[in-house]
Amino acid sequence: MTTVLVLNGPNLGRLGSREPDVYGAADLDALRAYLEASAPVGTAIDLRQTDDEAELIAWLHGAVDARTPVILNPAAFTHYSYGLRDAAALVTKAGVPLIEVHISNPHARETFRHTSVISGIATGVIAGFGFDSYRLALDVIVRRAAS
Repeated sequence: MTTVLVLNGPNLGRLGSREPDVYGAADLDALRAYLEASAPVGTAIDLRQTDDEAELIAWLHGAVDARTPVILNPAAFTHYSYGLRDAAALVTKAGVPLIEVHISNPHARETFRHTSVISGIATGVIAGFGFDSYRLALDVIVRRAAS
């Protein structure tokens, strides 16, 4: 069984009620169900969310140790967390895929959201497609694991 770690940063625990015009009306449970339904047989989804930067970093360290592919929505940490960036770099430097995702398109929003400290070390970046951003990342991870 292949496990894909789906990590979500601050305020994403409020999906469904936080700015539904930007993030949609579905919550994290809906995202989990969507990804589990989209995952091929033999692929498990381990979806987590935290508002705590240290916890998110620890989860990335665990991904390195277990060689678990990561779909990461760093949320607000995207723009300034060098600690998270360094932990994410450990994942990709270990040869483990880490795909940065965003529900909205940060480049179509406020200027401060245009910079990501994660993008430069991520395996890839997918943004602006709602929950499909996660599904597209999952598709890439599954295809790469099969090859």
